[in-house]
Amino acid sequence: MHLAHYLGLLHKAQDSLAAAFREVASAHAEEVDVAHQCEQQATLCDERAAKLRPFADRYAEDAPEEPERLHSELFRGTRTGGIGLLRDLQDLYLMASECDICWTLVRQAAQGLRDNELVATVEECDAGTAVQLAWLRTRMKAAAPQALVVAE
Repeated sequence: MHLAHYLGLLHKAQDSLAAAFREVASAHAEEVDVAHQCEQQATLCDERAAKLRPFADRYAEDAPEEPERLHSELFRGTRTGGIGLLRDLQDLYLMASECDICWTLVRQAAQGLRDNELVATVEECDAGTAVQLAWLRTRMKAAAPQALVVAE
């Protein structure tokens, strides 16, 4: 069964996303809303990863390398200025999108296994990821005019 592979992928992706949110919060502390929301979202990622633990144990988690590779390829550290904030938010969006599709695939497997407990957990966590994506999209839209039109 390959569900363990995706549980491992999703667990590591949540951990990587939490770390990236914290880095962005720290690097863009002058943007109070970004710093606060990023810290809050990092905590939620930690909580989602913890909720996966019982299922990872149940299905013998096989932690693949992909999320670490994704983190290192997409997020090589924060940038400065308006354009840096925009790029950092875009990196977070791509990382959250990885989580989003993994939640979808794990939900499909959980439904196939008739594991109602896993289905419920995935639905709860996936809804939180959708909120993250919406906030990131909205914040990027707000930052884009300043970052892309007004020279720093």
